[in-house]
Order: sequence, then C-alpha cells, then structure tokens
Amino acid sequence: MRYDWKQTYDELHGSFPLYQKKPVIGITGNFGDKGCELAEGYYRSILEAGATPLIIPPFADKDAMLTVLDSVDGLMLSGGADINPLYCGEDPIPALHGINPRRDAMEMLLVRLAFDRQMPILGICRGIQVMAVALDGSVWQDIYTQEPKASIKHSQDLDRGVASHLVEIQEGSTLYNIIGEKTFPVNSFHHQAVREAGPHLRVVARSQDGVIEAVESNEEKSILGVQWHPECFVLNQDDSMMPIFRWLVDEASLFAKTRRVHHHILTLDSHEDTPMFFGQGVRFDHRDEHVLVDLHKMSEGMLDAGIMVAYLPQKERDEASLKGATKMADDILDQLEAMVKAHPESAAIAHTPNDLYRLKRLGKKAVMMGIENGYAIGRDLSNIERFRRRGIVYMTLCHNGDNDICDSCRGNAEHGGLSDFGREVVKEMNRVGLMVDLSHAAESSFWDALATSETPIVCSHSSCRSLCDHPRNLTDQQMRALAEKGGVMQVTIYNGFLVKDGQATIKDVVRHINHAVEVMGIDHVGIGTDFDGDGGVPGVASASELPNLTKELLREGYSTADLRKLWGENFLRVMTQCQQGGEV
Repeated sequence: MRYDWKQTYDELHGSFPLYQKKPVIGITGNFGDKGCELAEGYYRSILEAGATPLIIPPFADKDAMLTVLDSVDGLMLSGGADINPLYCGEDPIPALHGINPRRDAMEMLLVRLAFDRQMPILGICRGIQVMAVALDGSVWQDIYTQEPKASIKHSQDLDRGVASHLVEIQEGSTLYNIIGEKTFPVNSFHHQAVREAGPHLRVVARSQDGVIEAVESNEEKSILGVQWHPECFVLNQDDSMMPIFRWLVDEASLFAKTRRVHHHILTLDSHEDTPMFFGQGVRFDHRDEHVLVDLHKMSEGMLDAGIMVAYLPQKERDEASLKGATKMADDILDQLEAMVKAHPESAAIAHTPNDLYRLKRLGKKAVMMGIENGYAIGRDLSNIERFRRRGIVYMTLCHNGDNDICDSCRGNAEHGGLSDFGREVVKEMNRVGLMVDLSHAAESSFWDALATSETPIVCSHSSCRSLCDHPRNLTDQQMRALAEKGGVMQVTIYNGFLVKDGQATIKDVVRHINHAVEVMGIDHVGIGTDFDGDGGVPGVASASELPNLTKELLREGYSTADLRKLWGENFLRVMTQCQQGGEV
C-alpha cells in the first residue's frame, strides 16, 4: 500500500498541537559493506513501545557524541560482530569471529558517557557484551572453547522470531519484574557472552548450562542487558518481548522528565566536604577520581550549586590551638576561592540566593562557602562578622566533640547545651546574617539554639532518627519544632545515618525524605549530601548521580513545585531571611 504523505500532512495540520512528544531512544547502528545499517526489528520495537528511534552511526567525533547524548533520552545497543579482545586485555583465540573496529571503541565510550549521565541503557546480544566491557567486566571470546559449562546450542538455525531455549531469571530482579516469569523462552544467536559482569552490574539470568543471559545494574540504575535478540519477535507479530522495550521507553520518559525538571528549577546541595581533598591536588575542571564533586560531575548530575565547607576536626582548645583553627579555616577558604576563580568561564563563588539564580541563567556552576565547626572562630566573636564578610553563608556550631560554643552529639555534655558564649555566638550570627547550622549538635544544644535564635535555623546534613537511631539524626519532635520555627532539615546521604546496619541505597534516601516531608511538611525539607565527607550510597554515589534521586522522587509522586522546594528553595528561603535581617 502506498504511503499517502499528503494526507498525513493535512492530518497534522488539522488540529493543534501537531504531535505528542515522545522520548527519543538512540540505537547504535551496525557497520557493513554499505556503511551504517540496522535491522528493522530494533527500530520497530522502539516505535511499538511508544518512543522515537534515532540511529547513531559509528563515528569518533567526541563533540558529536556528547551532542547526541544531550539529544536522546535512552540508549539501546544493537547486536553485531565480535568484540575486539584487545579491549579486554587479551590476544585473539582461533575461535574468534569477525570484529568491527568501527564500532568497538566508539560504543564503549558512548556507554561510559551515558552511564556517567545516568541515562537508561538496554544492551542486546553484542550490546550486553559492550556494556560489560565498558563497565569494567569481561567477555568470553568463544563460549564453546572457553566456558567449560557451555553445553547447549547458542546459535540457533530457527527463524529469528522463534525461541530456542530457556533462561532462568532471578526473582526480585528488574528483569523478573519486567517479564513476570522465572523461566522464560528466548532465541539465541551468539558464540560470545559475558564472562564477568564487573563492579557495576550483576547477573540476573542464565541458561541451563550456566552461560550468562542477562545483567542489570547493581547500583539502582536503569541499565539492562540481554544476550538474546528480543527485537526479532515483533516482526512476527509476537509481542512477548515487548515488555523489555516498554521498560526502556518508560525509563527514558522518566529520565526526560527529570532533565526538564532540572532545567526549570535551581538545584542546591547544602553540604559538600570537597575541600577536605585539597591536599590531594583536586582538579576541579577534570572528572577527578579523588572527589565526588567537580565541574564534570556537577554538569552530568545537573547540579547548579553546592555549599562547600571548610571542615575543622575538633582538637585542643588552648589559645594556640584556637588561633590555629581560625587560620586553618581561612586557608581552606582561600584555596576554595582560588579553585573556583581559576575557572571563570564555568563557575563562580556565590554569596546570595540571587547570585545562584543569576549564575544558572549564565550557564555557570555556583559554589557557596560554609564553615563546619564553630571551633574556627575560637573565642573571638569578631571572627563571625569577618567570616560573614568574606562570604560564609552558614556555620555548623560544632562537629564531633564539644567546643566552646556547645555540646556535640558525640561529646561529653560539657555545657548541657549551649554555653553562655554559645548564646552570644548565635545572637551574633543572627546580627550579621549568618545561618545557624545544628547538624552534629547534641539534642540539648538543638533546643537551646532554637530558643535563642531570632531567625530560623537549619540542619545542613541530617536525617530521621525514627528511621535510623543515630544521635546525628533528628527526632520527630525536633523536626516538628524546627519546622514550626521556619527552619529546614536537609536529608543527608550518609550510609550510617540512613540505616543502622548494612548498606543503604537510594531507596533509603527517598524513605528519609518521605518521612521528613510527612512530619515537617514539604516547605521544611531539603537535600545536603555530605559528598566527600563519606556521603554517597548506591544509586546516588556522587554529584553525577543526583538525577537518579530526582527520578525516584518523581516516581513517588512529587511535583515539579515540590522538587523545586526540596532542591533548594526551602533552604534559600531561610538564607534570604537570615541575610536580609542581618547587618552585614
């Protein structure tokens, strides 16, 4: 039947809007004698699942690659030739088949860049193998000669749309939730397979002979790879494999929404300890392996701003030690300012909420400065105004140990809360417009500071004690009182403050946010990661992974308006109130 393009043209303009925008799935193209090519099943399956396919040909232009990644909402890796064993650090064995040098390096780079950007990824046959190698796993060059357990035929002679063997799917896995069955029939056209899933993936399906048939993220990310060819079935009007493609499209739709949210709101992380690593030569303009926050990770994670703190461990309180603490704080702040000012085209120091919004409009990342531990001021109240004038936006009254200001949650209850000097400190912070931060403070100090402060206070990186019984966390009673006084609690991503035992994940971060919102209301909760201060859990392990948190909050039903508040508006409301009421 002839396609009537004129009729379609008339239909498009018969109403407005012209179309409903669909998520875009980039599909890696094969490379053959005539150049880029792609089997019909790949793009047909994506169309049937409700998305728009975009073919990505093999190319080496890195700028074009990043442009493509900015333009698609999900990535699908298609099947094809063997992987060059040199990328696994191996020489070829005789059973290796043909390789495709046009694809290997390009696709591995593409996978790693998409992985860094938290993009949903589906790998098919060769695609699962590329994914594994790109994410530090490995591949058998030939399962029949290398994998001692391989005993069934993995390259069928049947039609591609017909299943040839069974796979066992791990219950509770993403794949199991997609398919809904523990045993599932698949087709098979391969002689290579994943040997080791690597640190970022886990095996979730095997064939009867033990060959790996599927892997997925072990870090709560939208990554799935299957060894079979699910795209072949749609061509036979068989929709049994369509749930896999619908999963990819659903995840891509949520990822696209996440990016739109981050484009329209200001995102602020209220507590980062990155300056702790200055002694290791942090390169802010590199994707630096030593730190969880740098310009690359902020860009990948769509994080607009962070408050980096000068952290001071609690030490002796004699005059020499106190002066040394003040100098240490100034030295760290000098280094922080220098680090940011070295990249004026990409970042700037911000002092006010208005600065943050201005820098976002300019496309620059913003860094605010804070002090973690009032030990930095010694016993000299004038240091409060001096630090405020050089741009500090908050000061955490103490850290792990009592100081001259107050008792710490990890201290010896020296003062029974705030000391007399501590009350003067809070009043002076109010006067100069410096936010009072009570993370790390003992509960007695919390209540004293709440009663003393004339402006709302914040807890820049704390979580819920009813969910994790740790003295660093706030009780529901504290949380309600904090909200009643107009303050904000910034949920932190520190494993030990999220769960009492074991390994927390992004699900636990969401659990704490949900509880805080339920107790305090949406206007009094935010996010302070504690990245580079041991913050970070699977799913949200660095600044680059923050979109995963937004995505999970969208799944929970939070609106864009809610996310605007959680991602900074609440905290900045308090900052504005403190700064406008101050004399500095």
